[in-house]
Amino acid sequence: MTRPHPFTPVTAALACALLAGCNLAPRYEAPPLPVPDTVASPLPQPPTAGAVALPDGGPMAWQDFVQDARLRTVVEQALANNRDLRVAVLAIDKARAQYGVVQADRFPTVNAAGAGNRSRTADDLTAVGRSNTTSQYSATLGFSSYEIDFFGRVRNLNDAALQEFLRVAENRRSVQLSLVAEVIGAWLTLDADARRLQLARETLRTRQQALELTQRSHELGASSGLVLAQAQSAADTARVDAAAFVSQLARSRNALALLVGSPVPPALLPASVATVETAMAGPATAATQPSPGTGTADVPAPRSPVPALADPAAPATALLAVPADVPSSVLLRRPDVRAAEHALQGATANIGAARAAFFPSITLTASVGTASNALSGLFEGGNGTWAFAPQIRLPIFDAGRNQANLRVAEVTRDTAVAQYEKAIQTAFREVADALAERATLTERLQAQGSLVQATQRTLQLSDARFRLGADNYLAVLDAQRTLYTAQQAQITLQLAEQVNRVTLYKVLGGAWTDPTPPPAGGS
Repeated sequence: MTRPHPFTPVTAALACALLAGCNLAPRYEAPPLPVPDTVASPLPQPPTAGAVALPDGGPMAWQDFVQDARLRTVVEQALANNRDLRVAVLAIDKARAQYGVVQADRFPTVNAAGAGNRSRTADDLTAVGRSNTTSQYSATLGFSSYEIDFFGRVRNLNDAALQEFLRVAENRRSVQLSLVAEVIGAWLTLDADARRLQLARETLRTRQQALELTQRSHELGASSGLVLAQAQSAADTARVDAAAFVSQLARSRNALALLVGSPVPPALLPASVATVETAMAGPATAATQPSPGTGTADVPAPRSPVPALADPAAPATALLAVPADVPSSVLLRRPDVRAAEHALQGATANIGAARAAFFPSITLTASVGTASNALSGLFEGGNGTWAFAPQIRLPIFDAGRNQANLRVAEVTRDTAVAQYEKAIQTAFREVADALAERATLTERLQAQGSLVQATQRTLQLSDARFRLGADNYLAVLDAQRTLYTAQQAQITLQLAEQVNRVTLYKVLGGAWTDPTPPPAGGS
């Protein structure tokens, strides 16, 4: 008769737990992408001269992306001084320290202790009826309540803390990427506002000159009071716009200083800012003086009625040439998507810790040392002591607490899945929107440039016809308003083209290299 082997599957499982421990966390598998396989703009991407091909390893570092030396210095100052980024960096240090606290639970905490006790017993409490004085001294080295992680509770809590550290590190990368994009955008906006102010002042100059000529003509009886009032209205409108853009320029400069964390030196600002500030600080001209009264002072020689529009500066950033069909998998390199994935991995690990609460936990307390009734004999032979106290705890009844904790962990994991998928969907939309914007910018810039040229010609012809008496002043006013609106729209469109370059760099995740090292002991 064959005796059954005592090594059953149950004992095999227990042996496995004793030797290596068990991990009760679900096996992590990244959810499938909730977006199409490729990010493709519905509009064809036109070829652009000077575009930089998107490398296989992702966009270049921001130092290579920013081509203007002044702007590169401003971004460096922002990375050194911006308080939001500083808070994100400190959050990494905090998460690293918290990971160290949790990781310490994987090892026993060894303490050394020394104690001394001297007591006197009363006469009535001794067997011989005489008082007794006793002394006891001890020195021990040991640990208490060290949990043997058979079912992976401590290990999963350690993994969750590691994932939290990695999530915070990715958040720091996201904050840095957003800061770089915001600083570039603020610098470009400041340049556009300075050019808008230049245009407003130039428009005021031409309208002020037209007003002076019209006033002189009215004094000579060659034009009516209606024409004079219309010219005055056009000049006052331009004066209001010029004053408004002065305030806007100051606000844009303050916004840039806030992002940088300190005032930006004038030498690092766009050249257009220095140009307009120099013009404003110069001697008063007809463009800044109020309209003259009814005197007959000499009027300056007529100048062109068309306000000059300053040429835009060279592009401050590189233009990424994105392939026609970008794989959606590149979105997984974005720091916000990676942060969401680390949160999902941490939530999965917490499920393992919650499951381990249903199983027995074993803790050990042990110590070695020496004891004596005299301090001088504390370390003499034969006075050694030791203690070993294992303890096992088995949950019997907890009124559903462990089950509720497990459900909380599972719901947290499901929530993290939804947030991870939402992050990918948001990234997909942002890239698609940036590509759709890029597809029409070249055509819009060309059309706007043609519109400005046409309205300039219209104003020249309208002004000439009015001077010859072939048309009224309403045609001139209408041509002035149309040209001014077209020129302002051209500046706005040129800013949009520059900002789109920055947006495309940002939504693709910036440089994909992660400079943040994991904490010691992390994987």
